Amino acid sequence: MRALLISTYDLGRQPVGLASPAAWLRNAGWDVDCVDLAKDRLREASVSGASLIGVHLPMHTATRLAGPIIEKARRLNASARLCAYGLYAPPNESWLRSLGVDEVLGGEFEGDLVDIARAIANGVRRPDLRSGVKHSSATAKTIPRLQFLVPDRSGLPPLSRYATLHMPDGTRKVVGSTDASRGCKHLCRHCPVVPIYQGQFRVVSPDVVAADIDALVAAGAQHITFGDPDFFNGPTHAMRIITALHAAHPSVSYDVTIKIEHLLQHRLLLPRLMESGCAFVTSAVESIDDCVLGILDKGHTRADFIEAVALCRDAGVALVPTFVAFHPWLTLDDYCDLVDTIEALDVVEHVAPIQLAIRLLVPEGSRLLELEDFRQRIGRFDPATLTYRWSHADPRVEELHRDVTTLVGVRLNSGRAAIFDEISTLAHERAGTPRPSRPRAGPRAGVPYLSEPWYCCAEPNPEQGSLV
Repeated sequence: MRALLISTYDLGRQPVGLASPAAWLRNAGWDVDCVDLAKDRLREASVSGASLIGVHLPMHTATRLAGPIIEKARRLNASARLCAYGLYAPPNESWLRSLGVDEVLGGEFEGDLVDIARAIANGVRRPDLRSGVKHSSATAKTIPRLQFLVPDRSGLPPLSRYATLHMPDGTRKVVGSTDASRGCKHLCRHCPVVPIYQGQFRVVSPDVVAADIDALVAAGAQHITFGDPDFFNGPTHAMRIITALHAAHPSVSYDVTIKIEHLLQHRLLLPRLMESGCAFVTSAVESIDDCVLGILDKGHTRADFIEAVALCRDAGVALVPTFVAFHPWLTLDDYCDLVDTIEALDVVEHVAPIQLAIRLLVPEGSRLLELEDFRQRIGRFDPATLTYRWSHADPRVEELHRDVTTLVGVRLNSGRAAIFDEISTLAHERAGTPRPSRPRAGPRAGVPYLSEPWYCCAEPNPEQGSLV
């Protein structure tokens, strides 16, 4: 029997969310077609010939793009079992079912996809699922513990068609992506991982990760992006992974995502990151306002961020901070403080310009909805955008967001420092405050960066290059 797995968008990466379940289904004896719609067209023959169709929904943009794809799949193949799986599936259950989705799976979805496949083969209409909505990881006390298989990327576009790593010397590296763990121990209010995993995380066995990296390198990868929500949720496991990576492929670099509080807690590990080939560490700083950080339940302070910048610089590790620059609590002075702090810390080149235009995304299931004060600041759920829409009380902040977004969009090919200067000048003009005169530090080595930047709580429209 045949299954079709579909990805609509995965931040420019070859989707592990197809490769992993493909391995499970093929191991169960199924033929599997994988289609990454960010790179290829959906062929009607693939849809009509499938008994099982799965659509991966790892983020908000992917979910919105999936809507018409799901409707088309249901129209072309009314008898197929249609499944939606990933972080954004359970919170959008009602909408997905209205489009014709039969099964909605949350966290560790591979086992349930195999159970569905076996039920189809045996003529059973609905198997008992562990991570679907009725028995969902969004509501269950414990996420299933799976023995993961090595992802099978057969049929996916080659790595050369995906995002590349731009090096300071002007060269580029082919990038492969994998996961060493899933979920997260933490409960940040704005994070889409939290409603599904609820403070739990699951490791992928080191031998599976090593075999996957071996396959990626054989396929041409010169750099590995680890997609873990936080690489230091399990620091011993993480260090075992990168030690093995460096020993097996000493010329291959990598990048990881680590919380500010974990960078401080495990500061002694930072030199080992540098020594093992870490090109940069992404950290979701989100804000430098302690009140806002408290609302978001981020677990760090402004002072912690400043300390983490210094620690990483001393260790020779490039820290790449990301931000939710626009949110309901922002003032024009706050925004100026953000850009002034970035400049004072000499991390302008570390910050992708789009990070200065990111707007808080509030999807269904967000822990922010638990806050009465926040609920009073937002409107009703908008099924067209799959978000709770909000407008800032100060129209000048809305205008600044619109203008910064436009500026970033039309200056995609400009240098980071040049775009930053324009944004900072614009912000200070709108706030009516002088921009600090601050001599820039001497030239530093450039920071490697991916050709498709990292996003957390607001995401770009991959077709239009704007925020949604």
